[in-house]
Formats: sequence, C-alpha cells, structure tokens
Amino acid sequence: MVATDEGHTLAGWVGCALAAVGAATAGLGIIGWRPGLWLGPAVLALAALLAWALHLAGWGKPPGPRPAGQHPVGVRDMTAREGHADCVGCRLAGRRRRSGVAAPVPVKR
Repeated sequence: MVATDEGHTLAGWVGCALAAVGAATAGLGIIGWRPGLWLGPAVLALAALLAWALHLAGWGKPPGPRPAGQHPVGVRDMTAREGHADCVGCRLAGRRRRSGVAAPVPVKR
C-alpha cells in the first residue's frame, strides 16, 4: 500500500472534473460555438469556487501527508474548521492557523 494519498479528495476530483468541462466548453467556443466563449470561463470559475468551498467544508486536505486512516476519498477532514497550517485557501477564507515553526524574535539589549 502507498504511504500517501497523493491528494485524492472529493474537492480535488470535483474541481478537476468541472475544470475539464469548462476547458472543453471554452475549446468549443474557440472553434465556433459562440456561447462557449462565455460559458467555458464561467464553468472554470465555478470549478475553482466549488473546489475551494468543498475544501473549507472538510472535503479537501491540508498540505503534506495525512495519516493512513484519512487516505480514502470519502473521509472528511475534521481539522478544516480551524484552518490548515500553511494553506493558502484557508488563509484566503480568514482561517489563520500557523505551522508549528516559530519565527525568530530579535533580542533588545
């Protein structure tokens, strides 16, 4: 068994599938189906927003490896409510949990 889940999550799969549909729709718009020029980018934006919302709801994953019990796609991440350490998506949503690395503080003499 592989020691990592390689980021396979519900948020990742839904976002990827919708992005593929958006890219295909935009491609159809380029070759002549005029509504695709507007629909494609709209579906791409929807894909990004939906994947982000699913990540914040616990269906994504934090950066880095997870315990083996959390590898299956259908397992929800219960730490998402506080925000993931070093996660840009969580920081954009206002969830500011920092990593365990302490920043150096200058000493006053």
